[in-house]
Amino acid sequence: MTKVCCPALLLAAPASGQGKTTITAALARLLKRQGKRVHVFKTGPDYLDPQILEQASGQAVEMLDTWMAGDARCQQKLYEAAKVADLILVEGAMGMFDGEPSSADLAARFNIPIAMVMDVKGMAQTSAAIASGLANFRNDFSVAGLIANNCGSERHRQLIEDALPESLPLLMTLKRCEEITLPERHLGLVQAQEVSAELEKCFEAGADRLEESGAMQWLDQVAAVEFHPVALPEVPLTLRGKTIAVAKDEAFSFIYEANLQLLRDMGAEIRFFSPLRDTQLPQADALWLAGGYPELHSHALSINTEIKEQIRLFHQQDKAILAECGGLLYCLQTLRDLDDKEYPMLGLMPGKGAMRGKRGCQGMQVAPLPEGDVRAHAHHRSRSAETPVPISYGVRQRHPAPGEPIYREGSLTASYLHLFFPSNPEAIADLFLRKNNEAREQSNKREINYVG
Repeated sequence: MTKVCCPALLLAAPASGQGKTTITAALARLLKRQGKRVHVFKTGPDYLDPQILEQASGQAVEMLDTWMAGDARCQQKLYEAAKVADLILVEGAMGMFDGEPSSADLAARFNIPIAMVMDVKGMAQTSAAIASGLANFRNDFSVAGLIANNCGSERHRQLIEDALPESLPLLMTLKRCEEITLPERHLGLVQAQEVSAELEKCFEAGADRLEESGAMQWLDQVAAVEFHPVALPEVPLTLRGKTIAVAKDEAFSFIYEANLQLLRDMGAEIRFFSPLRDTQLPQADALWLAGGYPELHSHALSINTEIKEQIRLFHQQDKAILAECGGLLYCLQTLRDLDDKEYPMLGLMPGKGAMRGKRGCQGMQVAPLPEGDVRAHAHHRSRSAETPVPISYGVRQRHPAPGEPIYREGSLTASYLHLFFPSNPEAIADLFLRKNNEAREQSNKREINYVG
């Protein structure tokens, strides 16, 4: 196996909310319109931004995070993209130096130059000072230049450009424009499937603005980066002959494609279903209730009694169920939504869920399951109460306090944590195969009274 060279760029910013996703999506659409094949990666755990970027680029978007996915997997995924892409774009997360790994860490590790995205509204020369400080904070990565977002006028642009050092060019400016702003809600951007037509207008308008700003001139000069292959361990066919039913609709969509692919690579057949609309659960050996927005569809979930009974029967048959975050809320007895209305849910385990406005929890954690440790993250703005005693707690990446509780009620494993399956394929296979009975005996003795 030999190295591959491909132009690549990592878009980072001083903080969240600077316009990284908007500009990354617009760049991807512009390149696609030019007949280029662009592969986009998203740093850190994220479900919403990749949906947006996938629609903009027309290519699947994977997570790039060496803590969650592992260094070798990230290296190999970049190499595979470089073999077929004309350009690789990586959207950073939070501020440029925030997190472990940060956007700057990833740029340094894989030698990808950084294009800094900055909202320059309300400042001029100061934006040049901030950009210079960020570019020179460390010496283990390179910076291609600055993209000035929300630039008010030609004079505004000139003030910024004149203040920048020669080593830090102004790549382009993007004027204030409401028609390219991506729709948001309480956990981030609105899911692409809900606003597909609206997003198309945003992408096209954004691509138009970038083209007018001369984006193609500097995009054609993005430096090529060397990407090297790495041999990943072979995935055992542990789930051969098994079928896993996966909830997937507007209420449950926080699903890493990498998780699905791993299940397939292990031999499992995936069958999707909708807890919102379907009345029959697919024939399956195991069930995965992923995260999403059940709080936005509480009424519809509560009145679909047919599918609720099907899932309860599945649980009574002692078949494996994994419920993550929104899936956990669905498994509780009740859920109180953003309008403070309470609805009956599955009742697979004791407890009541409720939304809590802007306050929330997020961060990287290891999930210590009886089957083994699995890397994961939390991101939610809800709380649960009156729940059973957990079998364990998540281990936070950078804090000694206990993380999210992990519950096991009979064949159900439930937590706020979103698991990244490839971090421990053997543990995931054992979970779905029900191979480890530790911590199940006590919960199996409890009589569960289903409600709703």
